[in-house]
Amino acid sequence: MSKAPKSQARRVAHPASRTPASTPAQASLAVSPPRDWRERARNYALLMRLDKPVGWLLLLWPTYWGLWAAAKGMPSWSLLVIFSLGVIVMRSAGCVINDYADRWLDGQVKRTAQRPLVDGRVTPREALMVFGALMLVALVLVAFTNTLTIQLAFGGAALAIAYPYLKRHTHLPQLWLGAAFGWSVPMAYAAQKGEVDQVAWLLFLANVLWSTAYDTLYAMVDRDDDLKAGSKSTAILFGDMDLVAIGLIHAGFLYAMWLVGARLQLGGAYTIGWCAALAVIVLQHWLARSRDRDACFRAFRLSHWAGAALWVGMAVDFARATAEAV
Repeated sequence: MSKAPKSQARRVAHPASRTPASTPAQASLAVSPPRDWRERARNYALLMRLDKPVGWLLLLWPTYWGLWAAAKGMPSWSLLVIFSLGVIVMRSAGCVINDYADRWLDGQVKRTAQRPLVDGRVTPREALMVFGALMLVALVLVAFTNTLTIQLAFGGAALAIAYPYLKRHTHLPQLWLGAAFGWSVPMAYAAQKGEVDQVAWLLFLANVLWSTAYDTLYAMVDRDDDLKAGSKSTAILFGDMDLVAIGLIHAGFLYAMWLVGARLQLGGAYTIGWCAALAVIVLQHWLARSRDRDACFRAFRLSHWAGAALWVGMAVDFARATAEAV
């Protein structure tokens, strides 16, 4: 099960057909360290993936599910600002610690060979300083919530820090990423409601499944390189059954979100949003059917639209219920 699918075996068997990626040591010689502060700031922004909003959108929508479900409508403006900023800050911190941990791997992977830590534009020491600054900002943000949310925040930080190191030891780092991304849901509930109820944990489970599915699509992009480098992922674990496994995980996610709608007594708008999410997922599977590297990446980039559709449906139904109650 840990072999590449037959559709990709040709590429794995003949690595010479592709230009080999530079190792971190080689890449660091190719680029001089930045001297201008604007160039340095630009490199830090690239390290934090501020130019790639898909990542923080994938974290934002589940956070909004949690806030709206906990409030049964529009959450408080203060919490909306805190959690929206927290999503960007923690996603950026996660990217920085991921690149720091993956210095040994990224130079061997085509997609990541030009990252700032690989080619020397940012040093490991600088990366740790940026990570520390981001975590400090996150701590300041969560300090404006309550004790339970602060306690949960430490668990979320541990999940985020541990994630990038798992790909050396287990084929299930995507499952761990799901838990790290999903942790915003119980935190949102704790901040808005003061407790974490069963619906919150159902939303958390749904997000673990969703994140595992879309990150497996993401891992399919790098599978050939990961196999040669000795890295592990669910894409490698599932092998030829990758799309079947992703489909089953997506089915579990959609079922969990249907249960959420039933528990929250949501109506037609949520049903439309759920159907839109289903359509997005079907399109993703259609795009990834060839297992082509670029096609899998395009499929992955669509993922956040499923989360957005579910949130819009939830928000509209809650707004309608609030208006009818007035």
